[in-house]
Amino acid sequence: MNPVVKFILLALPYFFMVAGVTIYTRVNPKLGGIPFFYWYQLVWIFIASALTSTVYFIESSEKKRKVTR
Repeated sequence: MNPVVKFILLALPYFFMVAGVTIYTRVNPKLGGIPFFYWYQLVWIFIASALTSTVYFIESSEKKRKVTR
């Protein structure tokens, strides 16, 4: 996989978190009594970890292919 694509996958969630401050600086709507600000950030933790682990598994499979060649 192209290194630029890997960088984009890793940087994407952090770019949207920083660029979208006006989106998540509010209290409503609430989800289960938790203000929007908190559960929005919690969702991004899972998205960022999924993208990071995707890049990690792609990297490790590429390294294994290089070793076996």
